[in-house]
Amino acid sequence: MDTYSGYNQIRMDPADEEHTAFRIDKGIYCYKVMPFGLKNAGATYQRLMNKVFKELIGRSMEVYVDDMLVKSIRREDHLEDLEKCFRILRQYGMRLNPSKCAFGVTSGKFLGFMVTQRGIEANPKKLRLSKKCLCPDHSKMYNG
Repeated sequence: MDTYSGYNQIRMDPADEEHTAFRIDKGIYCYKVMPFGLKNAGATYQRLMNKVFKELIGRSMEVYVDDMLVKSIRREDHLEDLEKCFRILRQYGMRLNPSKCAFGVTSGKFLGFMVTQRGIEANPKKLRLSKKCLCPDHSKMYNG
């Protein structure tokens, strides 16, 4: 699952809004929500995700910035695990991007790796690319 413009769902602390000021012809404006591009935006977002999903991370959920994976050992537990995640999302007013969400899959790509029932595997597409790479020729290094 993927949040919809994740950073923009985090309200700025009013004391920090002035630090996001920008000027245009009509005046000076400040961001009310965290914009993309702030130096610590990624770390701030990750801390928020770790805090709000702390009871689920490592058990029925994994979170990396705006990418979320709800996992269940038993198929019959999956709806309940999703419900817990959705309850937290609603509690904090966060929205998902439906076009970037997939539900009920037994395997898929997460953070560039293939996650299956067997565990985490390398992405086959990346393996094909690495097999095409030539081995480095070190003979020049030794022969001068």
